[in-house]
Amino acid sequence: MNHLKSMTIPEIGEVLKELGQPAFRAKQVFSWLHKGVRSFEEMTNLPKSLRDTLESGYPICAPEVVRKQTSKKDGTIKYLWKLSDGNCVETVLMRYHYGNTVCISTEVGCRMGCAFCASTLGGLVRPLEPFEMIDQVLFTQVDSGLPVSHIVLMGIGEPLDNMENVLRFLELVNSPEGMNISMRHISLSTCGLVPKIDELGDKKLQISLAISLHGPNNEIRNRIMPVNKAYPIEQLIPACRRYYEKTSRRIHFEYAMIQGVNDTPEHAKQLLSLLKGLPSHVNMIPLNHVEESPYKPSTKSAVAAFQKILEDGGVTATVRRTLGSDIDASCGQLRRKYTRQTEND
Repeated sequence: MNHLKSMTIPEIGEVLKELGQPAFRAKQVFSWLHKGVRSFEEMTNLPKSLRDTLESGYPICAPEVVRKQTSKKDGTIKYLWKLSDGNCVETVLMRYHYGNTVCISTEVGCRMGCAFCASTLGGLVRPLEPFEMIDQVLFTQVDSGLPVSHIVLMGIGEPLDNMENVLRFLELVNSPEGMNISMRHISLSTCGLVPKIDELGDKKLQISLAISLHGPNNEIRNRIMPVNKAYPIEQLIPACRRYYEKTSRRIHFEYAMIQGVNDTPEHAKQLLSLLKGLPSHVNMIPLNHVEESPYKPSTKSAVAAFQKILEDGGVTATVRRTLGSDIDASCGQLRRKYTRQTEND
């Protein structure tokens, strides 16, 4: 099925041209779709006959909220959306001093198999279409009543495993006639698909690239991140350097602090050596506990010691503020619970 919300204005124009409509209608339809309308009936400046035609041929498949959890600690909101085919994905709205950030999913499930992540436990079901990513931003705004200024592609799924649809999403969400969210306000996280990192770098987009590193050597990454066996550190870090050379955008490295696995002073020194000369920022993440995972978060003293070694060595390192800890805010947890519940009903 063709979804108008996955189309650019010129593409919508071609559809409307075949329906005998003037060119200016395309911008009107695009603008309405990206305001979060749920039906063509809401597009009051379109002729009734056109609204009826579009409704029958290009239905708007708005997602349904099946779970919504709001943190009493910090106001973080987590949504579980049911898509038109019955599958579910998660979106998280986080409030910061600089604005509201929405973390969206790019796939239903994930096939990357990272040992500490709930998103991958059921494997990959399917990639999300561009409109399904747009809808997560749109309807989070509509439901919460809060404007979104920043987007992170760090929810369920590996964005670069769905690269074509993700690139189209970025184009659409950046459109001045749509949500007009700056590329510089968008971050994309990957576990390390080297050829796709190179391909993304060639696009020279001004988004922020975040690498889910989580280990300073191959032995650790092989154990907790299967992707490292295909693209080991000796390939990943040079790809990051090439990305920086192409875009002049500092690389962000996500590093989940896992007790007894990757959090010793020696690991910090290895990470320093790895990132030497690469403009980068290490985002240290207190691990969210996942029921099915044996891994536990590092102690506060271990995190502090690790951060000090990086900072003393000239690498900027911050500890991510834990948001939504009381609402299953870790990727995949809410979907996992809902899926198990519905299977048992």
